[in-house]
Amino acid sequence: MDCGIITSKTVLLLLSLIFWAAGGALAYVGSYVLRSYSSFDNFLEDKYTLIPAAIIIAVAVVMFFIGIVGCCATLRESKIGLGFFLLIILIILAAEITAFVFGFIYRGKIKGDLEGTMSDVFQKYDGKNSETRAVDYLQTQLQCCGVKNYTDWTTRPWFSSHNNTLPVSCCKQNVTGCTGSLEQPNLLNTQGCEAKLEQLLQDVLSYAMLVILGFAIIKLFGMLSVCVITCRGNRNEYQPLYA
Repeated sequence: MDCGIITSKTVLLLLSLIFWAAGGALAYVGSYVLRSYSSFDNFLEDKYTLIPAAIIIAVAVVMFFIGIVGCCATLRESKIGLGFFLLIILIILAAEITAFVFGFIYRGKIKGDLEGTMSDVFQKYDGKNSETRAVDYLQTQLQCCGVKNYTDWTTRPWFSSHNNTLPVSCCKQNVTGCTGSLEQPNLLNTQGCEAKLEQLLQDVLSYAMLVILGFAIIKLFGMLSVCVITCRGNRNEYQPLYA
């Protein structure tokens, strides 16, 4: 039995199993990106930044189906099935490339998007509305205060209407006696939220893009294996994997 055929079939069976595992991994990555962005959606004006995550989740669902098709096509020695398998791999590869391009584009737009919305959200902080909950969550989770730094609050309506104090969410975690007063800088988070949130979202997108790139490389090996089997099959009988 031809070594190239055996290797190609083995690669396709492994690829089918990888598709199932990859589907689960991509579903996790996509949901993680959505959760990360939805937690801070008040500060993101361009909702199209979620497109890469949506594409990743859609691809994950399809990959579960592809794993079944690829495994059956290889074991049943079906050239039609392998052709269909190759077509689906091409479609998913195109979708992943699209997600990668979108991720690359929006990764560069995050800073401008944040700059255009964060200041407005902080300006509306009044201790009661939805913007208040968003700001408190942001400052608590990222351990930051203000947009650029904690002194930004001195220009906000909240500061002058509350005895020149900052929101309690600016206080460092696990400290006592913090009232938000500027006279207690050692009890406050002094770093701004814009830089920290930008870095977090950049890291999330970079992580997603690396995963996409890794699975795209695996698919290229799968496409090569299908081509090897198909080309050899045109000259010889299709050889069973366990001959």
